[in-house]
Amino acid sequence: MTPEALELSVLVLYLMVATVLVFIMHAGFAMLEAGLTRQKNAANIIGKNLMTISIGMVAYFAIGWGLMYGDSVAGLFGASGFFLSGYEPYELVAGDVGIPLEIDFAFQAMFAATAATIVSGAVAERMKFGAYVAVAVVMTAVIYPVVGAWTWGGGWVAELGFYDFAGSTIVHMTGGVAALVGAKILGPRIGKFDPNTGKARAIPGHSMPLVALGTLLLFFGWFGFNGGSVLALDGEAIGFVVVTTALAGGAGGATAGIYTRLTGGKWDVAMMANGILAGLVGITAGADSVSFAMALLVGLLAGVVVVLAVRFIDSIRIDDPVGAISVHGAVGILGTLWVGLAATDGGLFFGGGADLLIAQVLGILGVAAWVAISSAILFGTLKAMGQLRVSEREEVEGLDVHEHGFPGYPELTSS
Repeated sequence: MTPEALELSVLVLYLMVATVLVFIMHAGFAMLEAGLTRQKNAANIIGKNLMTISIGMVAYFAIGWGLMYGDSVAGLFGASGFFLSGYEPYELVAGDVGIPLEIDFAFQAMFAATAATIVSGAVAERMKFGAYVAVAVVMTAVIYPVVGAWTWGGGWVAELGFYDFAGSTIVHMTGGVAALVGAKILGPRIGKFDPNTGKARAIPGHSMPLVALGTLLLFFGWFGFNGGSVLALDGEAIGFVVVTTALAGGAGGATAGIYTRLTGGKWDVAMMANGILAGLVGITAGADSVSFAMALLVGLLAGVVVVLAVRFIDSIRIDDPVGAISVHGAVGILGTLWVGLAATDGGLFFGGGADLLIAQVLGILGVAAWVAISSAILFGTLKAMGQLRVSEREEVEGLDVHEHGFPGYPELTSS
């Protein structure tokens, strides 16, 4: 084996590990969402996450990859490469030294499914399972790939100078905006808001241990999410990204816990979990381009922003059972803006002027507009067809039995 072939093989192995780490994040989403929702809907949550990764990969293979990375049409979307057609086996398609098509697709497909699964938690406990499957297909086949075409695919947003290393906007804000639109059109769960005062009522999830497990699986997988996005065997760059990721995630969890103690008198464990995830979302856009100090600072900010965002979403009577809109949407914006402010090369804080920050703002606005409009059409169509929301009886009795024919915890149901 030549040195070049060996280097390529090691790169594939490295990206395979990163792909597996991102895949594990879907187990994290499943556990987190299940824990933050009620026992009677546990099987439904698990089913949605299983379908997201299953049908999402197929939809991205059939349509999404081609829209995202195919031959560009006016910088808006790709028009080739559907079903991975038109490529030679093991063709080098990305990265500084070239990455084989097959492993690049596998890695990218995990990201597509991540954008879709963010929506799952925000619409939990009252959406028809079939409707969610339709949303997962459209998210992975069309909505997310178009965002990717505009950015990582070299489209019009990339040409503005927009930079998002691993997806604070491209993956997380995309999922967060779709979640916001979906939750708004779907409406709140029965009993979430007081009919007299309009204030949000707490609807506790059924398992804090599952929340912790899900959060730690997501933190674990994020090292592949960000580390794999280096897309090269560059030990210095990979190590740097791992440290910024760890610092931001840790700072987010600590700050959220301390902030809830200071403002509410209690250490909110669920908010600590969301604080960790917020810190990770906040660093994702700039994991390779901000200093360790700035990574720590964005994590600290994210831990506060996520708490304030959750409270704001409640105040405008939008029901998000797991805080997905706040974690991925609000903090996704923060993380993307942070690049424009704190990137050591081009950031406003470091003498780079406002050009990068302006590009980041324009990219956020463009992506948010596309996702909001396309997801509004999707959810609005499902609602008009009467296929969006379960009946009141089904919601009260639980989606597990009515949608799946079997409770998530049969021994507890029968006792």
